[in-house]
Amino acid sequence: MKARSISRAHGPVLAFLTLLFFLRVLGQALVVFFSVSWLPSDQQWASGLIPYPTLLAIQVVMLIGMVKIISDVWRSKGFFTQTRMRLAGFLVSFSAIYAGSMLLRYVITMILRPEMRWFGATIPIFFHFVLAAFLYTWGKFHAREVIFARPDRAC
Repeated sequence: MKARSISRAHGPVLAFLTLLFFLRVLGQALVVFFSVSWLPSDQQWASGLIPYPTLLAIQVVMLIGMVKIISDVWRSKGFFTQTRMRLAGFLVSFSAIYAGSMLLRYVITMILRPEMRWFGATIPIFFHFVLAAFLYTWGKFHAREVIFARPDRAC
């Protein structure tokens, strides 16, 4: 299999993860601005650590960046596709730490707040897993060159 076809496989995965994150941002906005009753309440969408207007601005900037990354990866050209092995290692490692910390957050939440079991107020945690998966996939995209440059070090 050629490097280009392997790298193109990352585009749809990144797009799917971005769509999930977009739906999360849209869902919370619908609840906050339009009081949509068929979606979970506002308290279930956010941890409350960041005021919602600031959180929304951060999420929009993240979505713009994610779309640019997807565009570059899908086309196999652009700034975000230049192979960077150090970045690959960082993204894969950071995504594992990020996901692990969210797993720990979930466990601690379930221990300290038993009334939230199993799915109460877990929307932020779930979508942090989505973001960790995005970073992991983007990291694996950058690591793809290892497979072709040194088959003995395939990821």
